[in-house]
Amino acid sequence: MKVKVISRSTDEFTRERSQDLQRVFHNFDPNLRTQEKAVEYQRALNAAKLDKIFARPFIGAMDGHIDAVSCMAKNPNYLKGIFSGSMDGDIRLWDIANRRTVCQFPGHQGAVRGLTASTDGSTLVSCGTDCTVRLWNVPVATIMDSDNLSDCSSEPRAVYMGENAFWAVDHQWNGDLFATAGAQVDIWNHNRSQPVNSFKWGTDSVISVRFNPGEPNLLVTSASDRSIMLYDLRVSSPARKLIMRTKTNSISWNPMEPMNFTAANEDCNCYSYDARKLEEAKCVHKDHVSAVMDIDFSPTGREFVTGSYDRTVRIFQYNGGHSREIYHTKRMQRVFCVKFSCDASYVISGSDDTNLRLWKAKASEQLGVLLPREQKRHEYNEALKNRYKHLPEVKRIVRHRHLPKPIYKAGVLRRVMIEAERRKDQRRKAHSAPGSIVTEPMRKRRIIKEVD
Repeated sequence: MKVKVISRSTDEFTRERSQDLQRVFHNFDPNLRTQEKAVEYQRALNAAKLDKIFARPFIGAMDGHIDAVSCMAKNPNYLKGIFSGSMDGDIRLWDIANRRTVCQFPGHQGAVRGLTASTDGSTLVSCGTDCTVRLWNVPVATIMDSDNLSDCSSEPRAVYMGENAFWAVDHQWNGDLFATAGAQVDIWNHNRSQPVNSFKWGTDSVISVRFNPGEPNLLVTSASDRSIMLYDLRVSSPARKLIMRTKTNSISWNPMEPMNFTAANEDCNCYSYDARKLEEAKCVHKDHVSAVMDIDFSPTGREFVTGSYDRTVRIFQYNGGHSREIYHTKRMQRVFCVKFSCDASYVISGSDDTNLRLWKAKASEQLGVLLPREQKRHEYNEALKNRYKHLPEVKRIVRHRHLPKPIYKAGVLRRVMIEAERRKDQRRKAHSAPGSIVTEPMRKRRIIKEVD
């Protein structure tokens, strides 16, 4: 004969220590919880609302420059350090954690247009409109962390003269070479006062240059003649050239997918390309209402940040057509440079109002050390929002962003103009012979031609 009894061991519900949480057991039978979906949906709704309540992305401003911040560079060897250069020739090294200037590098007689750090973080390379390239010794982390900054070196280690103004500089991810952009693309070595190689394709100035993170000998540039050019240091001539309808201000490679890069364009959009297939953009990233001035990928390669002439900073998914976040303040003016921090947790922007601003990459992220229970709670809320993100109410709350009135009006006007142009194309096509007018997708429309 079977006898059913209820039995339990004290080990299953007794706490080992008085500080431990009381164990609670749940029966997950769906028949006992008929309202489980409704409860989860309400929790997802509350999580989306709480995100809006706790969205405080702005952390602080770093003041010290006396002219517009024109360029920035990360120190790959030191998480808290970032370099900035301004239009009056001043270069500063900042401690992001304390938001203070650690070291100054005076010497440039004109605007500083490009900054980059070597792979080991020991050398800073700067260039500007005074036709010079300067190499500086970067103070070590122990000096940066101390309060005594008298040992900081402020004299350039080397000064290399050029014939024309320089507009950008970038260092190899692995190697001793760096490239400058100006009237031509020059390849330099740390120990030589003359370029080891030079490339020129066309007569217009090159305004940005970026080395590939995966292939050290490959670099991409953009020029004022609206072109994007790929160079290979192993051959004597440029590899490929893409001509667009408007100028590209800056370019950034995806560090996790080194064959892809994204270009920040004058027409308010960003275009992601595959370097192996330049005849069509992989994705068009829209939302800005003025020229996009700078772009930088997150170290994770899943998103990038852009700064625009419309006085806003936006964060895009690497494959998303619209921004997931927009940052702005009343005092921030035209944004000339943006960077992701090396741990992908923060965004730094430099603007026309002489300030660097520090933002959280996730607007509602809680700073500081989180308890395990807090961490689990955040992860649970994220999972809930992700599960119910397609529902109208959750989608509306998550997507909503407050915009300043000038940007909102400019966005409305831009949408009206795009819609009018689309209607005009439709009517032209309807009143033409069948097949005589072919509608090109947006990914191809802004490309004029590709030159090999």
